[in-house]
Amino acid sequence: MGMINQSMAQGRARDFGIRIGILPTGSQNAITDVAGIKVGHHTKIEGTNIRTGVTAILPHEGNLFQEKVPAAVFVGNGFGKLAGVTQIEELGNLESPIILTNTLSVAAGITGIVSYTLSQPGNENVQSVNAVVGETNDGYLNDIRGRHITEADILAAIHTASSGPIAEGNVGAGTGTVCFGFKGGIGTASRQLPASLGGYTVGVLVQSNFGGVLQIDGVPVGVELGQYSFSEHITSADGSCMIIVATDAPVLERNLKRMAQRAMMGLAKTGGIASNGSGDYVIAFSTFGKNRISHQNPPLKALHHEELANEDMSALFLAVIEATEEAIINSLFAAQDMEGKDGRKIYALPKEKVLEIMRKYGRIE
Repeated sequence: MGMINQSMAQGRARDFGIRIGILPTGSQNAITDVAGIKVGHHTKIEGTNIRTGVTAILPHEGNLFQEKVPAAVFVGNGFGKLAGVTQIEELGNLESPIILTNTLSVAAGITGIVSYTLSQPGNENVQSVNAVVGETNDGYLNDIRGRHITEADILAAIHTASSGPIAEGNVGAGTGTVCFGFKGGIGTASRQLPASLGGYTVGVLVQSNFGGVLQIDGVPVGVELGQYSFSEHITSADGSCMIIVATDAPVLERNLKRMAQRAMMGLAKTGGIASNGSGDYVIAFSTFGKNRISHQNPPLKALHHEELANEDMSALFLAVIEATEEAIINSLFAAQDMEGKDGRKIYALPKEKVLEIMRKYGRIE
């Protein structure tokens, strides 16, 4: 790989002049721009056939079981194995880290979360944990049937979680994923609302593993490259996308669900079609401190929450759409070629060709 190509291997969409949407990003352009959030990856690349991993998202640094956060789930297409959905739906809160991994390792994710929660100081009497584990199927590049993810791998992702910049592409739960026929992976982005709209931050993290006809900032890149679902290059659009949406805005479960719905609009803007065999799930939560739900709330004590009015939600909706779209594109830009199970190869998005197309359409200089 030459010097120019090597530089192309690094960098996010924005580094190449691609500006998705109108709202400014946070300082890291990552889900960790929402204060208190930590993300950890455990990447498992072994031999020729193991290409998988774990990504953990922690909404705050404290004891999540004792101080839960408001949360909601939206199912774009339900061909998937998202654990913990019904309790989030019923109670409107999240009490565990969110684990992302491969389809056949959801059980390991649950076991890891349970062990983590039971071991935390203050949880000595806990006998029920709603472990939230999402997945996509990395079986094209990974020996998924081998179920190589262990409880120790889950705990490693949780315990190494940190704030600040987030590794993207072929890392953690994105290690073996494929998106639009190119190498997919982990991607993240954020949006910062201006003070006049509340000054809130919205962050998104995705595990991209789905198909369709790729678009970047409205440009029909998949068509121009001749690589899209149902073309001779790809036989299926099936796959999945896990989307995690976080905000520091005072939003409770009802409006978090409305925000989660908008994430699918961001996915659609990239050309994803939520195909029959795709598990497209959005988990949205708010870190706003006064709205945490204490596990030890005394009987009959009224809860006092702060909540934005419905009329103030539109800017947050736009932020979700923009950040989701950019996070998916970032997952493609960060990913690199990978050879995996049975010698199969998936190539990264050809950035030089993509940038030529973007220039052709006048989207970058």
